[in-house]
Amino acid sequence: MKNVYESPFAGRYASDEMLYIFSPDMKFRTWRRLWIALARAEQKLGLNISDEQIAELCAHSDDINYEDAEERERKVRHDVMAHVYAYGKQCPKAAGIIHLGATSAYVGDNTDIVQMREGLKLLRKKLVKAIKSLCAFAEEYKSLPTLGFTHFQPAQLTTVGKRATLWASELMMDLKELDYRVSSLKLLGSKGTTGTQASFLELFDGDHGKAKELDRLIALEMEFSECVPVSGQTYSRKTDAQVLSVLSGIAQSASKFASDLRLLQHLKEIEEPFEKNQIGSSAMPYKRNPMRSERICALSRYVIADALNPALTASAQWFERTLDDSANKRISIPEGFLAVDAILNIYCNIAEGLVVYPNVIRAHVMEELPFMATENIMMRAVKRGGDRQVLHERIREHSMEAGRRIKELGLKNDLARRIADDPLFELTLPEIEKVLDPALYIGRSGEQVDEFLSGYVMPYLNDLGDMPDIPTEVKI
Repeated sequence: MKNVYESPFAGRYASDEMLYIFSPDMKFRTWRRLWIALARAEQKLGLNISDEQIAELCAHSDDINYEDAEERERKVRHDVMAHVYAYGKQCPKAAGIIHLGATSAYVGDNTDIVQMREGLKLLRKKLVKAIKSLCAFAEEYKSLPTLGFTHFQPAQLTTVGKRATLWASELMMDLKELDYRVSSLKLLGSKGTTGTQASFLELFDGDHGKAKELDRLIALEMEFSECVPVSGQTYSRKTDAQVLSVLSGIAQSASKFASDLRLLQHLKEIEEPFEKNQIGSSAMPYKRNPMRSERICALSRYVIADALNPALTASAQWFERTLDDSANKRISIPEGFLAVDAILNIYCNIAEGLVVYPNVIRAHVMEELPFMATENIMMRAVKRGGDRQVLHERIREHSMEAGRRIKELGLKNDLARRIADDPLFELTLPEIEKVLDPALYIGRSGEQVDEFLSGYVMPYLNDLGDMPDIPTEVKI
């Protein structure tokens, strides 16, 4: 509908897979899975629940009668009870045991954890894909010298591949944080209205062992290792803050990468993919704006700010439960995932299609290299009997004049020629040009790339096993 607001994440940015994870259908199907898990666990622990009732619940786990639920919610103003009612209409034999002993947080909070886990798993696949693409790029260009920058001022040389390892290294940090978070996520379980499990203790005639076992069985059914050991009515909202911190970390790394690429594209050294029919500017047909990189930066800024939402919510919870988290969670958690999903889709697209211009890179290197090579040039002259202090002063004078001509007159760097023409150095231009080989100034860049890939990245990725390729389409 064109006359109703639609989130850009739905139509423009996020993948269909991530949109489904946080969709109402995923949520309500998970509610039904949790009600089945609860019924099975309660039956196993001795409550009067029949196989026929559980079979009826399973038969209708996916064909949700949304119209009945929506009509009921308009009447009772309670989404969980509306869906209990709708499920009961489809399962008349099991209607009386649906949600037995549970509070709304049982389906609400446990589903939130399931959705966040599935969202993290999807992001994990895309993180790995981006890392692999960067590593392939780093390997290909590990020996191509390029200007290193500090303060965006020319510094010592590095290589194009070595710089790519800096981007990949930050994504590796994010991947390890994500893996830790996935492995440590716990269900709320079945804790009751204030977390004491009083309703379940009543159902099990005071048997504390059965009340405790109920949590274990539900976790097992939902493929979690365990439930939280203690809680109020809800799981601690610090969990949301911790998960959004992982998303924020990915956004930070992606924004750094995209910002670097925007600067490199300005220098005409490396460009993001640019499609044949893509338009860079409505007014300037010649432009190739870094649209993808700019979008990463924009969405990353949103995620970094969004991560404050659950942190503030966690800090403001009262005792065993308040409801000032609900409206915030409905927005901040899904949209954080949708934004990072879009960010990684674009990241993968860029990393797979980076365009490198070696001649431009070399031209920039050679403009600055004479300044960087002055120490080596001076040492050669000293070996031929020159006075280091005198030579140092003369190189300083030549460097200042060469720099002035570049800045004020727009001329090429003539420092090498100036030194060759100065009899004090007793060096010919060909001898000086031998010193101006960029490969002499990249340090251990190539070796560092090899060591990073073989010693740090690949062992971790190999431990993940074979992962099928995953689509990372840029929608618009």
